[in-house]
Amino acid sequence: MDIKAPDLGVDSAEVSEIMVAVGDVIAKDDNIVLLESDKASVEVPSSAAGKVTKISVAIGDQVSEGMVLIELESAEASDNADDNAEEVTDSEQADESVEDAPVEEDAEEEATDDTSEGASTTHALPDIGVDEAQVAEIMVSVGDTVSADESILLIESDKASVEVPAPEAGVVEKILVNAGDTVANGQDFIVIKAAGSSKVKPKADTAKKADKADKPAPKADAKSQPAPTGEPKQAPAPTSTAASTDKKLTEAQVNEKLADVYAGPAVRKLARQLGVDITQVNGSALNDRILKEDLFAHVKNRLTTQQAAPAAKGAVSSGLPKLPDMSNTEIWGETETQDLSRLQKVSIPQLNYNTLLPQVTQFDLSDITETEKLRGELKGGMKAEGIGLTILAFIVKATAYALTQHPRFNSHLSDDNTQVILRKSVNMGIAVATDDGLVVPVIKNAQDKGIKQIAIEIGELAVKARDKKLTTKDMQGASFTISSQGILGGTAFTPLVNWPQVGILGASEATMQPVWNAAKQTFEPRLMLPLSLSYDHRVINGADAAVFTRYVATLLADPRRILL
Repeated sequence: MDIKAPDLGVDSAEVSEIMVAVGDVIAKDDNIVLLESDKASVEVPSSAAGKVTKISVAIGDQVSEGMVLIELESAEASDNADDNAEEVTDSEQADESVEDAPVEEDAEEEATDDTSEGASTTHALPDIGVDEAQVAEIMVSVGDTVSADESILLIESDKASVEVPAPEAGVVEKILVNAGDTVANGQDFIVIKAAGSSKVKPKADTAKKADKADKPAPKADAKSQPAPTGEPKQAPAPTSTAASTDKKLTEAQVNEKLADVYAGPAVRKLARQLGVDITQVNGSALNDRILKEDLFAHVKNRLTTQQAAPAAKGAVSSGLPKLPDMSNTEIWGETETQDLSRLQKVSIPQLNYNTLLPQVTQFDLSDITETEKLRGELKGGMKAEGIGLTILAFIVKATAYALTQHPRFNSHLSDDNTQVILRKSVNMGIAVATDDGLVVPVIKNAQDKGIKQIAIEIGELAVKARDKKLTTKDMQGASFTISSQGILGGTAFTPLVNWPQVGILGASEATMQPVWNAAKQTFEPRLMLPLSLSYDHRVINGADAAVFTRYVATLLADPRRILL
């Protein structure tokens, strides 16, 4: 039978590792290949048990849903063949009782396999909505009895804090991740034995495969042994001689060296973005596989080395220096160390992207006097319906409409900096302050929603954010962001563009200001709302930013314009 690739969640993915060989006997749900895309690494399990007769893909192949990965001879067919061979060989010597024994044993094994209650199942992480996230807390221990949907793991990314529920009820047999680990979609994280059953003895083949999986693969001597079947060769560690020779390598030779490196496409893409020669990176995973952490460690080591050398010569370091020694209280006074929250820690890498963006901020004022009057007329009725109508709902509506008229602000810059990817819908990120830090849930298709519906969703998302109930889907897909400081004070600020978006609109506290009325030749008190538009200057120029900001200010001054 053919074992095909399931729905991968992407158009295609690269075969990064083949976990079986021809002749292996595998059980249903045994992992057979590791696939990698720009978004995630996924281990694909077999949908049936049997003997591997053919492997239809190779490392480096691009596969999509429905493609044949391996061919199996079913376990039933294999058993029948073995029984027939045994009958031919032993027909003259075997008596009826001997012939019946294997049948009873097979029936017992088959019943054991089919008893889901007694099975120990390895479970993979569900879609966590981002490329990777950090294990912030493990809420159970080995031996604990858990119920289905009970929270067992807390995962945090720069976008959200997500509790992972138990996929089934039972006893925790093994926890495959540790606090602080970086994990991805589809990664195995826990082994649970279903509740209400006695211990089940595994079949011999399955037990053998489990023992094999638990033992680290021995590293082959690169000088004397070939790379394992199905695995790419390990790239030799570069030397100073090799480095000088590399300069003379042809493009084909360079590509061949890169192909020898054991790393997935997401890691290779990150290496290109960081400007790292991946052939010089040492892998820390099984079979010297290179992980993202290995890239970061390589870059950190290079930066440390480069900064140490100038320091020795008395030159100024290109990076931030270390903090001074503050142990002398006569100079520095008393100090206290406080840990950042987990959300703040995981937000730092995302915030660091802003050092790579040529960000500019455009400021403007919007006269919302009439809009505030309208809000005052409507909020009483909406409050009776349990809806809080704030000025933010009007800002979201006006900005969403403006983005449909100025689509470049609702876009992303391509990786090669040659194209702009325009978003057809406005998914508006709303920055919400919580005790742990700032989170940004998303209102989907804001351009199609009225102010009342937007107000409802703002209220729902704010409650979920404060209660730490936001899901990854609540945080995904934003095309533009609004950060409103409400009544916190201040006259203006420079919000940070949330890459890969190209713009973010900040709104400060509205105040009464004297505005000149040319028709009446007098100053009048008007409620003025400060707007701060930060934008990626690679995509948006200053003139367009000024026009866009003034357009939003005009819409907010008279919301009836949106209806036209």
